[in-house]
Amino acid sequence: MNFIQITDCCYYFHGAVNIGYIKSGQKGMLIDAGIDKGTMKKIVKILKEHEMFVTHLFVTHAHADHYGGAAYLQETENIYTYAPYLESAILRNPILEPLYLFQGNSPLPEMRNKFLEGKPIVVDEEVKEGTYHFGETQFECIALPGHSMNQLGLLINGVLYAADSYFSEEQLHKHKIPFIIDAKDTLNSLNGLKNIDCIGAVPGHGIYETAFQKTVDTNIMYHNTILESILNLINNQNETGITHEDLVSQVCKTWAVNLNNVSMWMLFRTAITAYVTFLVKEEKVKLFIDDNKLCFKKIEIKY
Repeated sequence: MNFIQITDCCYYFHGAVNIGYIKSGQKGMLIDAGIDKGTMKKIVKILKEHEMFVTHLFVTHAHADHYGGAAYLQETENIYTYAPYLESAILRNPILEPLYLFQGNSPLPEMRNKFLEGKPIVVDEEVKEGTYHFGETQFECIALPGHSMNQLGLLINGVLYAADSYFSEEQLHKHKIPFIIDAKDTLNSLNGLKNIDCIGAVPGHGIYETAFQKTVDTNIMYHNTILESILNLINNQNETGITHEDLVSQVCKTWAVNLNNVSMWMLFRTAITAYVTFLVKEEKVKLFIDDNKLCFKKIEIKY
């Protein structure tokens, strides 16, 4: 894990999941907390070696890989924690993530793992889009929904901590189908990123870039390619259409995704459903019920 300085007060820990750090006098704020106790132990150790403080935490969104280490941090340090409203409900009640992934049913034991459910944490202040103060530093919260319901990015001292609003090109190809819950919000957030006045951006997964807009454009093209492939798949079905379950299976095959456990299946099902829901809302695909099955089919264009 590399500790990288960007400006005189902005840093980030580069790893599988990036963690931001802001220094303001005798105060220090982490942006996200990694996946578990072990990650946070390493972070705190590095900060202490640099004689830096950690007094605040900002959680950008309630996915376990971004807040899993927060409980340990709160247990061992005197921490003031910010988090977006709505996301805060999951941070206080982490079972909600496997619950919604399992369609509201009580989740299976194998879904209650550190990748889907962190330990509950205290949220001292719920925040929304707008300007806030931390120590002597002012920061702006920017709404970046799509990957989660109410994800927030932070703009501080000209540096944008963009959370999971976009991914490095390497991460896109690694995961093949990015996790999203709303394709329209995702695309709107990506287009909005390009208009933010900043010197560079840190994604949740990837590297800090000054010319990050190129990577954002790559993300936009990637999402549109997935949407086009799903639309073509549905349009190539006969008039009976395709069931939701078969759609998930065929999209995964198209993108060479091999799902071998329930947790992964739920994550990819959610993402694929987000894409096809966009097509339904855009009236490019019809959703209907047939033989007690959720189905999709092409919309016939009448001339």
